[in-house]
Amino acid sequence: MNDINKKLSYVDHLAIVVDSIPQSVKYYSLHFNCKVRYKDSTWAMLEFENINLALVSKDEHPNHIAIVDEKKVKSKDIQFHRDGIGYLYIQDPDSNYIELIDRKS
Repeated sequence: MNDINKKLSYVDHLAIVVDSIPQSVKYYSLHFNCKVRYKDSTWAMLEFENINLALVSKDEHPNHIAIVDEKKVKSKDIQFHRDGIGYLYIQDPDSNYIELIDRKS
């Protein structure tokens, strides 16, 4: 899988579970130079210089890392976010969640 001639995988975002979306958006916006790309009552997406940070509700999504993988997301098990991005959750050998998404968010 680690072929030096292949393009490196693209990490789109990290997602962390928070207790309050509005409170967490306020905290990150106040303490860091980031842009709020999206916010509702269940999740928010913050844009930083080098990566996006998703703030998610416990009942909506697990803590995860999202990696763009157009090929693997052609599965029959694919689901779609409200913004139309296709996704599929898998777990690594240590039970960490990886969200495979079909394009950059």
